[in-house]
Amino acid sequence: MQHNWSRYLRLIITALAGTTLVGFYFGEPLYGLLVGLVAYLWWTLVQARRLYQWLGNPSASDEAPQSIGLWGDIFDSLHKLNQNHLMTQDRLRARINRVQESTNAMRDGVIMTDARGAMEWWNGSAEYLLGFRRSTDQGQYIHNLIRNPAFKAYFDTRDYREPLEINSPAKPHIHLQIQISLFGDDDRLIVAKDVTRLYQLEQMRRDFVGNVSHEMRTPLTVISGYLETLVDHGDELPAKWRRAINTMAAQASRMEALITDLILLSRIETGEHTVDDTLTDVDALLNQICHDARALSGDKGHQITVQISDHRLLQGDESQLRSAFSNLVFNAVKYTPAGGAITVAWSTNREGAHLSVKDTGIGIDPIHIPRLTERFYRADPSRHKDTGGTGLGLAIVKHVLINHDGNLEIRSKVGEGSEFICHFPRERLVERIPEQVPED
Repeated sequence: MQHNWSRYLRLIITALAGTTLVGFYFGEPLYGLLVGLVAYLWWTLVQARRLYQWLGNPSASDEAPQSIGLWGDIFDSLHKLNQNHLMTQDRLRARINRVQESTNAMRDGVIMTDARGAMEWWNGSAEYLLGFRRSTDQGQYIHNLIRNPAFKAYFDTRDYREPLEINSPAKPHIHLQIQISLFGDDDRLIVAKDVTRLYQLEQMRRDFVGNVSHEMRTPLTVISGYLETLVDHGDELPAKWRRAINTMAAQASRMEALITDLILLSRIETGEHTVDDTLTDVDALLNQICHDARALSGDKGHQITVQISDHRLLQGDESQLRSAFSNLVFNAVKYTPAGGAITVAWSTNREGAHLSVKDTGIGIDPIHIPRLTERFYRADPSRHKDTGGTGLGLAIVKHVLINHDGNLEIRSKVGEGSEFICHFPRERLVERIPEQVPED
């Protein structure tokens, strides 16, 4: 290109020199130079006009304007660049179309929004699941189309580690799982998945567990009653019968405990209990639970200590909180060797309120900790067999805390003991009302 430019420059200088010599021949060399410059300027303006017209609509023809010299090279180079641009554009358009076709083929709804929630694009499944319309909803804020406070709060939190489950605004019988991901300049990619079948199966499971548990309680109560009568008159029975009856009575009691936990867990999951309309005196509750724990400890000699540093009330359902707290404390008693120490501490900070149940037991292998709150999960089945555990205690604790906007933290080391910490948000703490002394 540099070589061509030098050649063209020499030609221009030569042409101007020629017009100057012609002018010199007629006795006016300046006029000859001026005529040469005007002719070159006119030629340049004509070529520039042709270039301007072509650039205004470069795809109108396959070929760029034809010319000679420097302008011919410029036209050829621009033509090549334009063709490359068009080819790249076609490839990108084909890729975009392929991505859109693939996303339209998905059964899950996919929506793209900006940081404020203005909808930029969505696939066909989103139209079906959420009722969007391309003719009217382009550029609309998604909060105006999905009018659900839970979705608005989920969108604004920017904490998308866990999905959100809501009913479809267009088809209430469809249950959706919403998952949001951040990309680009704080834009959102929203995926809506139809989990109606899974939701119905889970509801059927809950109903089955609850109904079966209730149905089993009545005949089991009758059996336990007769077994208790036989145990009371065990002296009148042969020794081999006494052992059998005592074993049946123990297993019936264990079955009753399991059914009780199943019913309680079912009620907590289905939200039968309210958790916002009552106030719980944590001081009295923990002292009562620890009193029962000392009785449960019996001759094991556990050192059970209660530490309460905050005396405010906790907003929540007392029966649920009693079930959760007692499960943690009683588990500590069951799994701590004789003579061990158990510390129950209630404290608060800027983040909220915290209940800590710490023991000096045998501890739990860290590999089991993520699954401890699953129903019937046993880190050591032999331990549960010895202690008579149902495998539902920590599942109950987990769901009680979820109902109270809290969470459970588990810390444990094998051979050093375990610590279970219940975290509650600060908003659930309520100041005590000073007791009014009646005037004389």
